[in-house]
Amino acid sequence: MSKPSLARGTRDFGPEIMVKRTFIFDQIKKVYQKFGFLPLETPAIENLSVLMGKYGEEGDQLLFKILNSGDFAKDINSEDLEKGSKDILRKISEKGLKYDLTVPFARYVVMNRHNLAMPFKRFQIQPVWRADRPQKGRYREFYQCDADVVGTESLICEAEIVCMLHEIFANLGITEFAVKINNRKILSGITETIGATGKEVELCVAIDKIDKIGQAKVEEELLQRGFSEENIENLKTLFTLPSSEENLFEILKNWLKNSEIGLKGVYELEEIWNLVEAMGLKNPRITFDPSLARGLSYYTGAIFEVKALNVSIGSISGGGRYDNLTGTFGMPGLSGVGISLGVDRIYDVMEELNIFPTELKHSSTKVMVTNFGKETLSKSLETVSLLRNNGINSEVYPEDAKMKKQFEYADKKNIPFVLILGSEEIEQNIYLVKNMKTGEQTSLNYDQLIEMLNA
Repeated sequence: MSKPSLARGTRDFGPEIMVKRTFIFDQIKKVYQKFGFLPLETPAIENLSVLMGKYGEEGDQLLFKILNSGDFAKDINSEDLEKGSKDILRKISEKGLKYDLTVPFARYVVMNRHNLAMPFKRFQIQPVWRADRPQKGRYREFYQCDADVVGTESLICEAEIVCMLHEIFANLGITEFAVKINNRKILSGITETIGATGKEVELCVAIDKIDKIGQAKVEEELLQRGFSEENIENLKTLFTLPSSEENLFEILKNWLKNSEIGLKGVYELEEIWNLVEAMGLKNPRITFDPSLARGLSYYTGAIFEVKALNVSIGSISGGGRYDNLTGTFGMPGLSGVGISLGVDRIYDVMEELNIFPTELKHSSTKVMVTNFGKETLSKSLETVSLLRNNGINSEVYPEDAKMKKQFEYADKKNIPFVLILGSEEIEQNIYLVKNMKTGEQTSLNYDQLIEMLNA
């Protein structure tokens, strides 16, 4: 007999956790749909030809490969064994589990491009798999909640993402957060202006630490990363940028005036701010963060990151603008912008802040009908059917058992009401309802019962 166990990096979600996760999914989905995004699902399994080469060498190593059916090793010979694992892989595996939602989305767009209304707005909430080393906060199976618009370069899409993020977090009860925005073109412009063209990644890695180690230490690290004293002197403006967007854009324009790409990035950033204001977003929590460089090799325009404040968890969302999503599948030049929400991290934030709605219980049942054997069973079954027909989530206790045992079951499941139907209640044509929270019992007729449970 084998001992039950979970595969490393995976989790079970019991009812109490699932009802909270479902709440998060529902709030995200509701807002995505409100902004005109259409639902999409792609298979868990993709051809390796679709997945390989899209995430870099490290990403290829983290793909879960699926062995071919039957005798998967039948075509392997001694020559293959000498060549190594890459040659063997081609013969034993043709498919893998999807690593993210973006590449399958790009594949879908190319395969269905003639049937899609462009720009195409889609949202996708599905699990993905990575053969990563499991550790706290990092799993081999986890959910992504993506929303993307492809087929347009309009900055209205970026502004809508900002508004959408604000509404999602407001609905979830997360009020303290910051939507950090940068632009790849600005980063290119900064490195061009200070005389260190092409060193965006090295620059961002260093300046990202300024809050922790201070300007002097950041400058030391830049020297270690190959920046000259002149480069660092030219970078001084970055450390004195104001938080007020009115002054911010003018300073950036003046600083990057000799960089065409840098100025383009500033104008794009300013336009996003103006569009957000035009959309009427109240108290926007958006801020320019020049150190933001997530997915730098991937993004070509705006870069987003959302951080929850006053909690131990960091980033809870990220995304940006990309100009060649579908290029690897033979359809170049299709620009898009998207955002991904980290459900697991959002869950942890809400748990830490204790802001899940109190009415969320791990039972969807509103009322349980008792079962006291043959004499009352037909009435119990009739009643539970009537309740369900009225849209009330109901269940009947499946066994003839003592009242104490039935109450214990309802209490353990957090069922708020128990409808007691004994021979006396049936004879008097009444329904005795016990409120499991207060212990109060009330005798009601049928109409009063339905009214009370629908309240």
